[in-house]
Amino acid sequence: MIPNYNKVHLKFKLNGVYYSYNDLNEVAYSFVKEGRPFEQSIGNFLLDWLDKNDYITVNTSGSTSKPKPIKISKQAMVDSAIATGDFLNLKPGNKALYCLPAHYIAGKMMLVRALVLGLELDLTQPTSQPIFDYEMHYDFAAMVPMQLEKIYRYCDNIKNIIVGGAPVSITLKKAVKDIKSNVYETYGMTETITHIALKKLNNYSSLQSDSKPELNTVKVSQSVKSYFKTLPNISISQDQRGCLVINAPRISKDTIITNDIVKLYSDTTFEWLGRHDNIINSGGVKLSPEKIEAKLQDKIEQRFFIASEKDERLGEHLILVIEGDSNKMDNTIFSNLDKYEKPKAIYHINQFVETASGKIQRSKTLNQLKIKN
Repeated sequence: MIPNYNKVHLKFKLNGVYYSYNDLNEVAYSFVKEGRPFEQSIGNFLLDWLDKNDYITVNTSGSTSKPKPIKISKQAMVDSAIATGDFLNLKPGNKALYCLPAHYIAGKMMLVRALVLGLELDLTQPTSQPIFDYEMHYDFAAMVPMQLEKIYRYCDNIKNIIVGGAPVSITLKKAVKDIKSNVYETYGMTETITHIALKKLNNYSSLQSDSKPELNTVKVSQSVKSYFKTLPNISISQDQRGCLVINAPRISKDTIITNDIVKLYSDTTFEWLGRHDNIINSGGVKLSPEKIEAKLQDKIEQRFFIASEKDERLGEHLILVIEGDSNKMDNTIFSNLDKYEKPKAIYHINQFVETASGKIQRSKTLNQLKIKN
């Protein structure tokens, strides 16, 4: 039997204390009136969760367009929480660390997972470097890449970590490769109630023993590369553009058509290649910025991205935008790029414009550089 959103699991605890459905109202009001800012956000969400509506209103991330409010079914949030719990084998009474702001969907869903799955949730302030008891054992935590970059050395006592909200850099992937925690990159969006798929970033041997290797991994030069695996009861396909189409009937009544170009390995497994709306047409040659960025990840220390600017002859040409001070760039960094993939210009900017989770807002950054694209 699927739990209902107006029930609280008997094993649920908040900072070590059990609260019933009715008790949570008092906790929420206390947070709103007397709590710190992050606790006030938690209180406001709990009040929304406990009201008579069967939905909550959240804002989209705004990373590719202007943020907009959308209504999300509370029962769909319950179903999403159950799917994550099933994927990660979370059990009632497991301990979870809360370190995300509650005014975004990822933070809201951590609270829902605890309420629905019966997790013991410990709250900590959602800063870029969360402070918590490194000796405490946790079964589950969710973070943005910026947070994991700061504390991955202290995460051995966290069994499962999901990381999302912004791309996971090659540097961070290398850093978490040898830690004991199972680290998963998420794929999803506000409209899919956070993630609908997870990708293992380390401890590949356990991934192979837990699931079918042919659907999740391929061996490349005696190493294992992990692909995104959908949560239970979610299937995928592609449209004519090669973009991901998501069928998640328990989360969304409508099929979700994305702008994410993918390579499918099955109806539950895929590789993310880039955004269709980022494709650059330079003289008739279509170029994927994300594909080029992947080739440059080990060559450039600062954050960067590939974009374009107007070109009278080609229509548009490639540019490289780097965060930080201007330094001389050795042209050998472009040696593994194809002829048409090499940037025609390099720009530096002190700081990228980004979302609260650290996702780079490319268009707004280019506007600051006054680049016409």
